[in-house]
Amino acid sequence: MKNKIIELLSKNIPDIDKEELGNLLEIPPKPDMGDYAFPCFRLAKTLRKAPPLIASEIASNIEPADFLQKVESNGAYVNFFLNKEGLVKSILEKASKDDFGSSDEGAGKTICIDYSSPNVAKNFHVGHLRTTIIGNSIYKIYSKLGYHVERINHLGDWGTQFGKLIVAYKKWGDEASVKEKGIEELMRLYVVFHEEAKKDPSLEDEARAWFHKMELGDEEALKIWRWFVDISLVEYKRTYDLLGLDFDHFTGESFYRDMTDDVVSKIENAGLLTESEGAKIVDLEAYDMPPCLILKNDGSSIYATRDIAAIFYRKNTYNFTKCLYVTGQEQKLHFSQVFKVVELLGNEWAADSLVHIPYGLVSLAGEKLSTRDGNVIYAEDILKEAISKIKEIIIEKNPDLPNKDEVSKTVGVGAVMFNDLYNQRIKDVSFNWNKLLNPDGETGPYVQYTYARCSSILRNVGEYDISDIDYSFITDPASIALIKDFDRFPSIIEDAAAKYEPSVIARYVMDVAHSFNKFYTDNHINVEDEATRNARVSLVVITRRIIKDALALLGIGVVEQM
Repeated sequence: MKNKIIELLSKNIPDIDKEELGNLLEIPPKPDMGDYAFPCFRLAKTLRKAPPLIASEIASNIEPADFLQKVESNGAYVNFFLNKEGLVKSILEKASKDDFGSSDEGAGKTICIDYSSPNVAKNFHVGHLRTTIIGNSIYKIYSKLGYHVERINHLGDWGTQFGKLIVAYKKWGDEASVKEKGIEELMRLYVVFHEEAKKDPSLEDEARAWFHKMELGDEEALKIWRWFVDISLVEYKRTYDLLGLDFDHFTGESFYRDMTDDVVSKIENAGLLTESEGAKIVDLEAYDMPPCLILKNDGSSIYATRDIAAIFYRKNTYNFTKCLYVTGQEQKLHFSQVFKVVELLGNEWAADSLVHIPYGLVSLAGEKLSTRDGNVIYAEDILKEAISKIKEIIIEKNPDLPNKDEVSKTVGVGAVMFNDLYNQRIKDVSFNWNKLLNPDGETGPYVQYTYARCSSILRNVGEYDISDIDYSFITDPASIALIKDFDRFPSIIEDAAAKYEPSVIARYVMDVAHSFNKFYTDNHINVEDEATRNARVSLVVITRRIIKDALALLGIGVVEQM
């Protein structure tokens, strides 16, 4: 329909190409202003006429067409009113297809996404929840567009902190306690090290020495380190299971440690490596950035070196179109430096292919959750508390609901994820339980309840046939508004991918839920007249599938009953 309108406009506005006409064409804020509107401000300068006069002339010159009900001018706009049955037919024929919203845009292209990336031997806290949820959604969005996506968990599993942990373990720990308590004991030892190092600074030298042993391949050091990594992965995977997600690769910093010498050689051979206070750096003053540290003064690599090595490995291994990094905005400078060093090594693709996707902080709206530590909120605690609170609501309001535990998990975890993804990722996120779990608010439970309502309607209707419907029964305002929301789905997915912004999907599926509930209020569905019933049921079927597909792009599941 839009393309047909552009064709009509191009005959009357030859000085503007069709692509620009399409970009100018708008959807009016109110139905009584038409289905599409063309603003004429852009033409005022070239035609030397007032925009309202231009709009009036264009409207009067538009040729009649069977897909148009009428065309009229309203101020500076040309408003197009579509033939409602034709509009409904054209949209539903597309929206009824099982692959609606999918595309082959990414066919033959690979995207690498680096996200989650917790620090080994430290608990998976609420900050890691954001990168994990956002990264998982971006993976699903790009997959929907036909890209091959490599999901990479770049674990923080290398560095001086492991030297500190080895020192602490050997001085104040024991094997039995670590086996029994896992990460909790490793974190305790890490805290003890820092407390003792304040009294005895030589412990810092001891820690650096142990990390240097790790870099040199010392068998004892690496054996203890691998044990700590394995303990951590068991805990992390428990949280990932709660979230219902996984990764293709758990290749942390340690995976690239043998590649850093090659990185240093490349930088040195390119004449970029300089010395500063005994350390090796790349001077980035010309690009308004501090220097990028490549080697510490004891010759050890640093995470920037390993990030550069990771980029070259991923480019050579996966030949990515883009490599995306989902981390906190406080790491913006770090990635700007790393990407610039890669570019300065003669890799022009770095400027467009390497992308840092930052996000804001997490707060708890002044509420204190039950945690295993007074000042750290663990992701697992938040997810379990959400599940518990949803189960309490179910027991109170729908005690006979089957599969309470399964429903509680899907809705509770979904509520946490939706609360995060409904906000623009750069904005800070607040956990407020009353808001987050409200089934009547702008929340995950509200959207999931709308899906469950669709399922309930279809169960109550029983048999139906939507293979050949009469579109005249779904041309009322509420039906048209819902159908127009269907039409937006493919472009919404493309927009979310272009902006690396899952909130575009979250806000869209909320719009669909609102439109459906308005349609449901205005239209009885299980009516006696078969033609009317089948037409309205078709909108329930499509709504149900789009909500499921949209929530899936956010990493959120659905339930048949709530």
